[in-house]
Amino acid sequence: MAVTPWFEREVQHASQLSHPNTIQIYDYGHTPAGVFYYAMEYIDGVTLVDLLRLEGAIPAAQVVHLIRQVCLSLREAHSQNLIHRDIKPQNIMVCQRGGQGDVIKVLDFGLVKNVSENASPQLASTGAFFGTPLYMSPERLRDPLNVDARADIYAIGAVAFELLTARPVFIGTSQADILDKAMNAKPERVSSLAPRPVPSELDDLIDACLAKDPNERPGSIDVILAVLDSLKCEGRWGETDALLYWERFESGPGAETVTFG
Repeated sequence: MAVTPWFEREVQHASQLSHPNTIQIYDYGHTPAGVFYYAMEYIDGVTLVDLLRLEGAIPAAQVVHLIRQVCLSLREAHSQNLIHRDIKPQNIMVCQRGGQGDVIKVLDFGLVKNVSENASPQLASTGAFFGTPLYMSPERLRDPLNVDARADIYAIGAVAFELLTARPVFIGTSQADILDKAMNAKPERVSSLAPRPVPSELDDLIDACLAKDPNERPGSIDVILAVLDSLKCEGRWGETDALLYWERFESGPGAETVTFG
């Protein structure tokens, strides 16, 4: 299958990232036959989709532990003017690494965009509407190429919402109905849907991340991290809790594991 130049360029961008919570791209290039290849880190774990399927809604303390790691991955990317553009539960894996449980790996930086570069007409025609609408910010739904890091911040809010409630931010009777709500409807508050207590600060943070106006969202990943680090959730979830959780299974949560890489 032919590989387009923009995809090669985005793999090159992603290979610049080295944070432990980001899947690593070790090498890329062309075979003697001219076929583009790239080699990435092998992950043995479960996606957040699998975790939700196995566990249902996740307690707030564990969600904070997981989302914080996603933010750390994105903070490095944003510091290099790179935005992910496809943050969603399917692109976030949980695994064991180095004796730690609940280690996050952010996957699929194939849609990464350097916001310091202008999109060419060719890129606009080939990569205009990539991503998953359920986690895409309203401004990106309207103009897929005219986005910045605040689109990733919206997606963080959408993922956290789903982890806490075990349902997407918007539910509709059709794809068109969901898209209309994503662009125009105000999301429900997490605290009104979650089966377990949600700290008011976390409730407010997710609501702010999901703001229709990107100017009303947290201004950076550091702002989100500051709130997460200050939270006092009912119960707790740290390294010891994560390890005890993973010790219930041979390779991780559930009878089935998912590998990537």
